[in-house]
Amino acid sequence: MSRRGVALTAAGGIAVAALLRLGGAGRASDTAFALTAAVVLAPLAWSVARSVLSGDVGVDAIALVAIVGALALGEYVAGAVVALMLAGGNALEESANRRARRELTALVERAPRIAHRRVGAIIEEVAAEAVGIGDVVVVRGGEVVPVDGIVESDEAVVDESSLTGEPLPVAYHRGATVRSGTANAAEAFELRALRPAAESAYAALVRLVRQAETQRAPFVRLADRYAAFFLPLTALVAGSAWAASGNPVRALAVFVVATPCPLILAAPVALISGVSRAARAGVIVKGAAAVEGLGEARSVLLDKTGTVTLGAPEVEEVVALDGLPQAELLRLAASVDQLSVHPLAEALVHEAQARRLSLSFPREVVERRARGIEGRVDGRRVAVGSVGWLRERGYEGTAVDAQVLVGVDGRLAGAVTIADRLRPDARDLVPALRAAGIRHVALATGDRTAVAAQIGSALGVDRVYGEQTPEDKLAVVRALRARPELRPVVMVGDGINDAPALALADVGIAMGTAGATVSSETADAVIVLDRVGRVADAVRIGRRSLGIARQSVLAGLGLSIVAMGFAALGYIPPVAGALLQEGIDVAVILNALRALRDS
Repeated sequence: MSRRGVALTAAGGIAVAALLRLGGAGRASDTAFALTAAVVLAPLAWSVARSVLSGDVGVDAIALVAIVGALALGEYVAGAVVALMLAGGNALEESANRRARRELTALVERAPRIAHRRVGAIIEEVAAEAVGIGDVVVVRGGEVVPVDGIVESDEAVVDESSLTGEPLPVAYHRGATVRSGTANAAEAFELRALRPAAESAYAALVRLVRQAETQRAPFVRLADRYAAFFLPLTALVAGSAWAASGNPVRALAVFVVATPCPLILAAPVALISGVSRAARAGVIVKGAAAVEGLGEARSVLLDKTGTVTLGAPEVEEVVALDGLPQAELLRLAASVDQLSVHPLAEALVHEAQARRLSLSFPREVVERRARGIEGRVDGRRVAVGSVGWLRERGYEGTAVDAQVLVGVDGRLAGAVTIADRLRPDARDLVPALRAAGIRHVALATGDRTAVAAQIGSALGVDRVYGEQTPEDKLAVVRALRARPELRPVVMVGDGINDAPALALADVGIAMGTAGATVSSETADAVIVLDRVGRVADAVRIGRRSLGIARQSVLAGLGLSIVAMGFAALGYIPPVAGALLQEGIDVAVILNALRALRDS
């Protein structure tokens, strides 16, 4: 039977018993009250027994003692009310969790299931999983985009509100990338699949949501540890009341008002509400544990490329040094860079194409990862890369400190300055993090130390780590975690090279842009839109949710302890105590649900 079913059965049983009492059938009424208590007692006893066998005695044990004691002392009404209180609290928790998970559930339900694949002139309806890389998909008006892909039509107008929260549709032109899970807000357009549906950005988000639905927060376990102290305290107060008064009913009343449903319900409801609130802000959090980690975070380590910068380097300046025309210098450099895998090479090629320069296919190409590339272009020997690379290849005149050097026929011919621009909201990130309570913000990047320092200064971070390999970033995370005053540590990154550090950090946040699938799978939270400012939003939501959880638990426990004192002195009988505790339950759960709202 579901929790709601148990609660309805208990409520119905009490209603029947009350009618019998009003009709003068006192014995039948007592039997009905006792049976109502027994309906809840049986599954409760089984649950407590399993907890005891596993060495985990929780607060349910107090409710079990209260119901058993009520039946033993003939306080059938109190036993039934406690049973209703427990069943109703569980049903209320289930309802609150459903409400709190609404945004997450909506994401799962929007997962695309069908696609319209075009083969020649024929359009066939297939399962989204059947779409392969390179397939052309027709996305009709109002349909959910089934896979990540490149727009093949002249224009596609897409509603991204389900992922980003932005209400206005976005127009994409031919060649742009569109993510799965968004919706076509205008006429049908064609899309060429970049990856299978199972490997799409949206599929990764759905997997994160399913993890969020199963993970249990450390704070909930901490609440159980509170219960381990609360149970003996309750027994001590109840035993003292019985010994002092000689009346076991006082002991029963203490157990009734001590049944701490707030402890059971408040923490998970508040933290899951935080998960839902974060989803509305465009941050998918794996579960309540990550919300708690964000709520306690003291330091943040930021990756640079693709995280605080756009991840799309652009040529800022081309300087010719050996009499070669600037356009020819750029043409030769871009021609050889066509075969390079370095991200700066792509910037050079794009700049040359933007200037409508005619590129040639390079021959005899040699490349050293992260150092440079050399080849023959129209009979000329051309090298592009670092100072060390050009010297290694025998080029003269390389006493120039520049980001990218270009050598032609054995001599230095020019230098190129390439920069990766900051995201529009990046400059506000560090102040927002400090306002959210973060003590230390650092920047770690594989870029040159001088470039890293420049970006770090623009952001206002506390420390900059330049020329960092993935192993170096791991060492930085370890060092931060070794300092208690800076822990928990939040790591923010976007690429495959960030995945190890994201996994090691107390909370890993991935920028969920295209191509960031590996880091997204490793991280505890994913920002589903290109706004790094959402990191500060996630921290604020975590802080607020954790604060509300603690507030609800402590308020509920405090009220229960006060009620225990009055019950021990005989001022609160068992039935009144059960009703009072029910009121406390409702109050703390409603308070916990405040985490769903904006502060």
